[in-house]
Amino acid sequence: MNVVVLAGGTSTERDVSLCSGSMIYRALKQNGHKAMILDVYLGYEGDTTDIFDQDIDWAAQIGAIAETNPDLAAVKAMRKDGGKSFFGPNVLKICQQADAVFMALHGANGEDGKIQACFELMGIPYTGTDYVSAAMAMDKGISKDIFRAHNIPTPEGIRIQIGEKEEKKVHYPCVVKACCGGSSVGVCMAHNDEEYEAAKEEAFKYDKEAVVEQYIKGREFSVGVIDGKALPVIEIAPKQGFYDYKNKYQAGSTVETCPAVLSPEKTAEMQKIAEDVFKALRLKNYARMDFMMRDEDEKIFCLEANTLPGMTATSLLPQEAAVLGINFNQLCEKILRCAVEG
Repeated sequence: MNVVVLAGGTSTERDVSLCSGSMIYRALKQNGHKAMILDVYLGYEGDTTDIFDQDIDWAAQIGAIAETNPDLAAVKAMRKDGGKSFFGPNVLKICQQADAVFMALHGANGEDGKIQACFELMGIPYTGTDYVSAAMAMDKGISKDIFRAHNIPTPEGIRIQIGEKEEKKVHYPCVVKACCGGSSVGVCMAHNDEEYEAAKEEAFKYDKEAVVEQYIKGREFSVGVIDGKALPVIEIAPKQGFYDYKNKYQAGSTVETCPAVLSPEKTAEMQKIAEDVFKALRLKNYARMDFMMRDEDEKIFCLEANTLPGMTATSLLPQEAAVLGINFNQLCEKILRCAVEG
């Protein structure tokens, strides 16, 4: 198949996306596909004739993920047309020539359903869930409302907006998150009023709305779901601090154990909740759910769903699939086939 691996963009997770995209691109090439990696924002200004037959290493210039967020102003300055459209030169034209688009985007304008809706209107097949479920999962406030409606255990919390007077507060310690953020960007813990105000200020750098939820002291886990079926549970234990941007993407920053050391009963319970979340949000193709298990009583809480989980060297979903004997190339092929063949 002719496959576009769509990556990059202008979200705070741009570097993660490019790294995921480069690995997916190389896997698809090794699988025999005519693949290319395309930056959705910067596009391609060369000749698009027979572009999938060109002898180019499309991932040659993509580096490792830095410890800090990318300089998005510098990225936007690279667009010769001033970036009036989110889609870079020839992006939609090339995607229309492809048999499928493998979505390697993360964060805003990629994981939130906007591009998916555009592709639906243009008849472009793509991996991942559809535009409606992507939008619901991306908004942490909306997804938590859906969790509660479906009796899915999730930490107690509230939604707040910039300048809005809060009618109630979450007891300290609490966690403040940008409502539509990802990769733990704009996420802070607060133990007192001073830290709470600072945490809100940080979250509002990335979104006009934030979620404040009770802090769950315990162990952190993740469960991938492909085509409605849960993968093995993985436990994430950062060596320092919590599972923030640095700890997620710098090799050696966390200890990840898969399958997680849990009782068969707790493993089955967490996998069942992951599948329930997949159904409640009406997700398709694949996703990954994040969990906490409280120390005091081993109660499981679902934090959120990720509709385009990372596919880097340190990412969780590939590690979970590997336990079942599915290597990275096979995982990419499974996701692609599931999207194209339904």
